[in-house]
Amino acid sequence: MHSTQLKYFRGSEYPPSPPIISGYMEGQIIPAGSVQKLLCVSSGGNPLATLTWFKNDKRGVSRHMIVICTIGSTICLYDEEILANVAPETVKIRIEPEELKPGIEATIICDSSSNGNGTLKHLERGLCGKTGKVPKLLGCFEDLQCCQKAGVAACHTSIYSYIDRYAFTYSWGIVNGAGQKPTPHTKQIFMLLFIDKHSAAEAAEAAKAAAQLSSIIILAMFGVGINNTSKPGLWGGTVSTLEFKVNITQEMNGIVYTCQSANEALQRSVHEAISLDVLYRPKFVPPPSSTAVGVENESLMVALQANANPISIIYTWSKDGQSIANGNNEVEHRIFSDGPKLNFTKLHRNDAGVYVCEARNSQGSASINVTVVVEYGTNIKTVSENVIVNPGEDAMLSCTVEGKPLNEEHVKWERLGYDMTIKTSSTFANGTSYLHIKDSQREDVGNFRCIADNRVANPTSRDVLLIVKFAPEIDKSPTLLRAASGTGERGRLPCRAQASPKPKFVWRQEGKDLPVNRTYKYEVEEKKIDSLTYESILIIEKVAPADYGAYECLAKNELGQAVETVRLDITSQPDSPLSLNILNVTHDSVTVAWTPGFDGGLKASYRVRYREANREQYKYIDSLPNSHKLSITGLKMNTLYLFSVMAYNDLGESKYLPDLQKAHTKEAPPPSQPASSLGGPPTTSATPLGGTSGTLLLVGVASGVSIVLLNVFVIGCCLHKRNQKRLKRGTVL
Repeated sequence: MHSTQLKYFRGSEYPPSPPIISGYMEGQIIPAGSVQKLLCVSSGGNPLATLTWFKNDKRGVSRHMIVICTIGSTICLYDEEILANVAPETVKIRIEPEELKPGIEATIICDSSSNGNGTLKHLERGLCGKTGKVPKLLGCFEDLQCCQKAGVAACHTSIYSYIDRYAFTYSWGIVNGAGQKPTPHTKQIFMLLFIDKHSAAEAAEAAKAAAQLSSIIILAMFGVGINNTSKPGLWGGTVSTLEFKVNITQEMNGIVYTCQSANEALQRSVHEAISLDVLYRPKFVPPPSSTAVGVENESLMVALQANANPISIIYTWSKDGQSIANGNNEVEHRIFSDGPKLNFTKLHRNDAGVYVCEARNSQGSASINVTVVVEYGTNIKTVSENVIVNPGEDAMLSCTVEGKPLNEEHVKWERLGYDMTIKTSSTFANGTSYLHIKDSQREDVGNFRCIADNRVANPTSRDVLLIVKFAPEIDKSPTLLRAASGTGERGRLPCRAQASPKPKFVWRQEGKDLPVNRTYKYEVEEKKIDSLTYESILIIEKVAPADYGAYECLAKNELGQAVETVRLDITSQPDSPLSLNILNVTHDSVTVAWTPGFDGGLKASYRVRYREANREQYKYIDSLPNSHKLSITGLKMNTLYLFSVMAYNDLGESKYLPDLQKAHTKEAPPPSQPASSLGGPPTTSATPLGGTSGTLLLVGVASGVSIVLLNVFVIGCCLHKRNQKRLKRGTVL
């Protein structure tokens, strides 16, 4: 790199020592954009030695220190004067005060140190442009024509907050106003040059631009709340300081501010960032709704979220001033808290109300109210009881319901076979539904059903009776117009009537009122069957032959009266049932029901007979006691059957009804029905008769024989008892 020649001198003259170069080790890699200082020292010699630098055997500048800067693969040599403009920068950013809280004013300070002279103020005065041309950089970094247009050097140190190029473009439009399209370097330089030269109108535009970009940094760049100073560095160069003030809010916690120092000539920049650490008390994140809705007997969880700094938050829940237990202890609670969560394992309707959640940290506390709504199914509490009105009057029925939710849509009225659209209307107020009936008449008498259903649970219903006053109406059913009793026994003659108001009953025989309840012979029992139906029973003690015959029952009230004849006869065999109906048909069964006739004064039983339509042979089956319905099983599939019924008591039996009722069994059973029930051949087993199956068969046969013998004995006893009664009656007659 250099050479030294040794020479001899006389007297006090002597040669210098060989020069020593320090600041670089052979093989050391110099990063692109860095600055390397080399020191050349030679001691001794009289006179002092002259040091000359060479690069690639070519003579260089005559200075004690040179700088080699690398840009890409190009190495540039600078002398000491140019060095002031290209040295690397350092950036430090801090905030005062160190502890930030909402409501205070803080100052963000950015310091940049450089070995150069270029600061914002220097650039503004055109310090780098005093020579009128760009300093030559020995052929490296040739893209400097843009700086020549600006009249300043690109070799400068700038301090600015980091923002994107769009902000620069907007700034260019404000400070320049020219129609030319600047290069990025020009935009940046002009923005720095014109910081203190914009008009009031331009400053307002700058502030507006800052608001649109939500950037405090842009406001600082245009001098809004900014303080920019420069001072000499301790080791040469300059130290530039950029500071601006901000009003701290808790939303600013975590916001990052970046300060950057750049050298355009070397395309090099350094930056440092600071994140605001704002201490603030908890603040709840607004929930989607301030109301939490749950269903009775189900679980519910209310979850909240709060932000705070420090993030360590203690949560407490309460209702009506009473604290809610924490779920971390060993005791199980139906309602418990778990930090910002409130849990209900099984809701009760009285859990509804306002719950308060308080969040607390070292900076303070905050609270939020949550309303818990517990939904539960409807329940009818009360209804109007037996509303009675005169004919032609309007009637109003009421039905009071509880439930959550509950409104007019959740309560309705109905009545089978009644057109609710003609005379009725409904209203709803304070949990009560009202049904209005206009111009009430006899045909309106009956039950109207109130149905409550809010679709939270199963619907509930209750009947409300409307009574429109009407004259008595006596029931003319055959079983109520005849009575029978043996001689010397007690006779009971019924008379049943509907009326409103309650009717008064009078009993007569041959046009004369009977001395009821005045002698031992005649007594009357009266009872209320339902809200409209009343019954009077005439009791005749020790019935004599003269007591048999017709009696008159008179029922009357303020609206009129009715008369009907009731006969008392001697006990006899029963009458035939009044009717027979088919209720249900399957592939192998038919269910029938009948309306009984007069029982002859004795307890009656019933027998059903049936046969296939194409056969004359009947089969018989008796019904259960006090039953007027019977299911006949074991029938063939897809077969037409004929059915009839008769009645019998201890004195005899009635005739069968004609075989008019027909039923055709279905072709196939339901899919789930097992094949063994189809009436086909029984399933056989491989077990021999001597095995378990044979034993079971013998036991079954023995049981069947025993049952048959028992039935024969019982029937014999019954026949013997019947004959004895007939003989006795013949003797009495």
